[in-house]
Amino acid sequence: MAGRDPRADILDDDPFRNQKARIHRVHTRQSSNGTIHFDTGASTNMNPLFAQMMGFAQQKPAQMHTGNIWHFSSEEKKHLRLATAAFTVALGFMAVGGIWGIDPKTGGFTAWFIQFFLSMPVLLLAVGPAFLLHEIGHKIVAKKNGCWAEFRADPGGLRFGIFLSFFIGILFMAPGAVMVAGLVTRRQNGHIAIAGPLVNFGLFLIGIPLWGVILGVTGAFDAATDAAYLVGSQLNWGRMLVDAGVIWVYANLFLGLFNMLPFGPLDGNKVKDWSENAFYVTISVFAILLISIPIGVWSPMNLLQAIASFF
Repeated sequence: MAGRDPRADILDDDPFRNQKARIHRVHTRQSSNGTIHFDTGASTNMNPLFAQMMGFAQQKPAQMHTGNIWHFSSEEKKHLRLATAAFTVALGFMAVGGIWGIDPKTGGFTAWFIQFFLSMPVLLLAVGPAFLLHEIGHKIVAKKNGCWAEFRADPGGLRFGIFLSFFIGILFMAPGAVMVAGLVTRRQNGHIAIAGPLVNFGLFLIGIPLWGVILGVTGAFDAATDAAYLVGSQLNWGRMLVDAGVIWVYANLFLGLFNMLPFGPLDGNKVKDWSENAFYVTISVFAILLISIPIGVWSPMNLLQAIASFF
């Protein structure tokens, strides 16, 4: 048998000495309620929102804090606001078909900009809860299992989504995700992952009667006289409310299905790793509900209108 290779004794004391640091050191502590807190040591004097959006600086560290599972740090709130603002702008560009939606025959840039400006609050109301509460669902369940969990925006994903929706009119964006750190079992990891899609399913179920009542009490269907949100000098609030209700239903079904796909970092991969039964049941429910709409089994618009007719 050959002897031990003497080269095994040759070790570099610091093999990373000449390499540029890519991440900061991580220090942790655990509070009395079991939450693990991180301080990565990064800092910047630049406005954090501008720095994150433009990618000029590293992310500001998550500061150590005390509190329960409902705690949101100031840094996390900044990231949530940044992601929500960028997501809303991208949704607005998608609503008007991007820059190609400017048509001289229908009012040109002025009409395009007005529709873009008025579409943002509608889509924020309809899609914002689907996105925000999905991520908060992950966070709450993760912290319930003793993990550190905070939302962090992805500046690159936000920029790409805005540019894509502006130039092409298609929205494909990775606004960010809940960062989770801690030791969990495969079962706990599956619970954390499935929490987001289940929140979307809950919002879908709640949204149908809720929006049916809102649209019925306000008489929005009768007031929705045109597809544009501004008709002459009058705000077409009826169309705006109807669109918000219908998009709410679609958004929660789509986000739930998309996140259950078993690819990459999506929730479906983690859920399937935990329980194939839970994975197939959940993704099937979302898929059946969505696929049944274009084939005529049911219609969110007709369902909301039927509920609204009782008021």
